[in-house]
Amino acid sequence: MRELNFRKPTLDDIDNIKHALKYVKHNACDYTPTNIIMWGDEYNTEIAFDDSDLYIKYNVDGMTFFGIPFVMTGMKKGIENLIKYTEDNNIELTIGDVEPEIFEIIDRIYPGQFKVSYQRDGADYVYNIKDMAELSGKKYHGKKNHINKFKKTYINWCYEKMSDDNTNECIDMVKEWRVKNVCVDDVEKADEICIMINSIKNRERLGLIGGLIRANDRVVAVTLGGAINDEMFDINFEKAFSDVPGAYPMINQQFIINELMNYKYVNREEDMGLDGLRKAKESYLPEFMVQKGLVTFKDAK
Repeated sequence: MRELNFRKPTLDDIDNIKHALKYVKHNACDYTPTNIIMWGDEYNTEIAFDDSDLYIKYNVDGMTFFGIPFVMTGMKKGIENLIKYTEDNNIELTIGDVEPEIFEIIDRIYPGQFKVSYQRDGADYVYNIKDMAELSGKKYHGKKNHINKFKKTYINWCYEKMSDDNTNECIDMVKEWRVKNVCVDDVEKADEICIMINSIKNRERLGLIGGLIRANDRVVAVTLGGAINDEMFDINFEKAFSDVPGAYPMINQQFIINELMNYKYVNREEDMGLDGLRKAKESYLPEFMVQKGLVTFKDAK
């Protein structure tokens, strides 16, 4: 192998990243061009290519770890290259965001040599598209009530796909949301808003699609996301005004009905251990969770 030369990802890497991500079947939201590139500064993300193979490195709170290797010829070559890189650079090998099915592959290649620990806070919530579109039955009664109330309150509401014609309105809405919801010292939330705005501006290059809800000719909710694979779509961002009751369930349902019916699942990402976010995500009754673990050598300290 050639030496892995890690560097910051840029928008110019999109096509190569998209191509490499197809080498490994995965459902984790972390492995999309948007989350690799646009969140790169937040996680000190670096990438390296070996021909078309993709390697990802992160440094968070002083801890260096790697993403799963996306290698055309299989996981064995990828793990071998990571082992060599970490040995050459005196780094402990830790691979993050590893789904159980992928760990099984690693364990078959290296029987008993690696261990995995899963973090509940980092598990992705995955929902059935049909269920989210229809919201049928008693279990979704509360959601339907919020939506019906919204429709009665805002008779002239409408859904619009995000386009060049309404991009500036979407950005203005997100900026207004920031003023209303983000404290001056909340750096993480402020960074998220900046990343969302940049993602809206670059949505075509990133392969993202978005939507909005308009009420009384005012944009009150915006969402944006992209495909993880042929079956699953990832919601990267979603914002709605809290003073417009029902705006969140409306954008959730209408975006799915209008844009996502060709998919089987929608991934709404993790709750990060935040109680309010966990309660909101659980209220939609996920079909399953994408468990993601940290993989290390069994004899690692």
